[in-house]
Amino acid sequence: MTSSDISSPRTGEEERQRLTLLKEMLAGCGAGTCQVIVTTPMEMLKIQLQDAGRIAAQKKILAAQAQLSTQGGAQPSVEAPAVPRPTATQLTRDLLRSRGIAGLYKGLGATLLRDVPFSIVYFPLFANLNQLGQPASGEKSPFYVSFLAGCVAGSMAAVAVNPCDVVKTRLQSLQRGVNEDTYSGFLDCARKILRNEGPSAFLKGAYCRALVIAPLFGIAQVVYFLGIAETLLGLLQQPQP
Repeated sequence: MTSSDISSPRTGEEERQRLTLLKEMLAGCGAGTCQVIVTTPMEMLKIQLQDAGRIAAQKKILAAQAQLSTQGGAQPSVEAPAVPRPTATQLTRDLLRSRGIAGLYKGLGATLLRDVPFSIVYFPLFANLNQLGQPASGEKSPFYVSFLAGCVAGSMAAVAVNPCDVVKTRLQSLQRGVNEDTYSGFLDCARKILRNEGPSAFLKGAYCRALVIAPLFGIAQVVYFLGIAETLLGLLQQPQP
């Protein structure tokens, strides 16, 4: 059974109904919406941890420059103290204390605009690419076809929604560096990026993102279609002698 088929429970037989492209897109939309509920706090913490090193380095440079100016250009005798980097647990506590649960969901709208279109593109594209490799009607595609279909669909969907990913990352960054813009919302952020950095800024990181997403979804689809999880669950449920 492919991703583009569903089983009908109305009869005892396994009747299969072909999903239309619109229904496949709607199914992807639902999957992306549910995913955002879980992934938004994780994305929020990931971005803060990735930003911590950059912000700490900027603070260290500014402290060294300030010390040079006070000493009349002489080399500083004492290095600026290292700024401790926060942990995920510490960030979570700080966000909950200062902003409540809403702090973990900052940038939720931008995350929806990234992940929902991603799923709308990915799932129908994967299902149709995977179907091209089926040896016969109703049979599973070989595992390498599922892997390649997952890689191609994942990378294309990742590049397609990369502009939304750029905006989402800027919105979820709580600490700003020197001379960095602040944003009031998705449209304001998109306008400032376009004005200050040009259209090419919306494709920053697209190549790296495609390199990450392609094998991720390729492997996930192979594991699913080979039934590895079902086999492991079956072994766990077998009664012990």
